[in-house]
Amino acid sequence: MSRWSSRLLQRAAFSVVVLLAVTAITFAILTLSTNDPARLLAGPQATEAAVERLRIQLGLDQPFWAQYGAYLGRVIRGDFGVSVQTGLPVLEEIALRAPATLELMATALLVSALVGIPLGVWAARRRGEWPDHVVRGLSVASISMPGFWLGMLLVLLFYRELGWLPANGRFSGVEPGPTGFLLLDTVLAGDGAGFMDALAHLALPVMALALADIGALARLVRAQTLNVLSTDYMRMARASGLSEGEAVREHAMRNVLTPMVPIFALSIAQMLYGSVVIETTFGWPGVGAYVVQAIFALDFPVILGFALIASIAYVICNLAADLLQAALDPRIQDAV
Repeated sequence: MSRWSSRLLQRAAFSVVVLLAVTAITFAILTLSTNDPARLLAGPQATEAAVERLRIQLGLDQPFWAQYGAYLGRVIRGDFGVSVQTGLPVLEEIALRAPATLELMATALLVSALVGIPLGVWAARRRGEWPDHVVRGLSVASISMPGFWLGMLLVLLFYRELGWLPANGRFSGVEPGPTGFLLLDTVLAGDGAGFMDALAHLALPVMALALADIGALARLVRAQTLNVLSTDYMRMARASGLSEGEAVREHAMRNVLTPMVPIFALSIAQMLYGSVVIETTFGWPGVGAYVVQAIFALDFPVILGFALIASIAYVICNLAADLLQAALDPRIQDAV
């Protein structure tokens, strides 16, 4: 077995350990809380005898490790439990709302990359000048603003005062199609009006979700660009007659962006959890808003299911980012 395969197996094994730890901690917090899941499922009018029968039926009378082992066994079979609120399988409920969340996250990631990377490079090339000061100031401000507060400011400005953009929901006159992704469905259907409607509803949530990521990305890209611009090969590129812009595009950008790959993985994880706040603020019908409802309703299966799925996504994104970074820069393959 090659060193690469061995390290990949080690990372996969470590990822499994992380997932087990996350599920154990989450399961322990919910199981050892003062709220009784059997009482919640049975309803306030149920007798103590009925609650006790339900507790035995669900295995809640068993020791913690027995309950946790039974839960893991069901998860391995693809059974994440049944929602207390709807009575439907948790995995089915999350899958139904996943396209809305994924569309929001993907659009926000695209916007943050298209804005944050050029801002960071611009600030680095104009170090010490007014563009650098403006970008750094805006970056700190965007990182410092809570998502829900920024969302409310955007609603007040673009919906209440200017009336340019809708502030609630995902669509007005168009319904999700076969893929569940409104932008893609409207393009496939050739529905220009529906595409613009979906884009208008996306605008404010995407701005609120992407702004903090734009600030963090711009600061990191600026720092990495400054390091690259001071290297010997960049001085050689300038001495060979290339303009500053050509030298940056042809020689610097790959070395600037390669170390940013793990940052994008972290951004995906942060946006997944950040979408919980943003979706609630804008009434976006995604997984985040559904989980908030589950928390208020003490819907334990949904909370556990979301924690596990989010952890799996986080681990996969980080592993994929490490492998991609190693593929782009063979010098760091031994570190993967």
